[in-house]
Amino acid sequence: MDSELAKQIEETVLEVLKNSDMDSTTEFQVRKAASQQLGIDLSEPARKKLVRNVVQTYLEEQQAKAEAATEEGEPEQVEEEAEEEDSDDDKKKKKKGAKEFDDEGDLIICRLSEKRRVTLTEFRGKSLVSIREYYKKDGKELPSSKGISLTSEQWSNFSKNVPAIEKAIKKLEGRL
Repeated sequence: MDSELAKQIEETVLEVLKNSDMDSTTEFQVRKAASQQLGIDLSEPARKKLVRNVVQTYLEEQQAKAEAATEEGEPEQVEEEAEEEDSDDDKKKKKKGAKEFDDEGDLIICRLSEKRRVTLTEFRGKSLVSIREYYKKDGKELPSSKGISLTSEQWSNFSKNVPAIEKAIKKLEGRL
């Protein structure tokens, strides 16, 4: 992807973000709206990663402005003040506590071990929670077929049943 196209995508995504309700808008909705405005497919991995990085940077900037306004005792007027003030170099720098993404642009929620992790990914327009084992090849961490991907509905059902699972585990451990 050439730098001119990347700049055009970034500007369009920022425009969509500034005109969106940040309490209900998802990254998928932002990418879809920007894709429609530009007339190009932004679900291709490199473009998807660029959109994700722009969204993440925007959210971090908004959070920093909100925290600064709160510290100064001012009401939060973050959305109206959202101007592109940072240089491209500043945007590329990771902030302390920034979220971690893998090479495909998927959000790494947590690392369960050296080889296992939980990621939030998107496939065919659906968000998936993926618990998967990874392996290293040519310096890259790649997902193996060992794992499971759950839709948000399946994840919700699973998480509601975690207490029952923990209870069953304790009961089994008591028998050993």
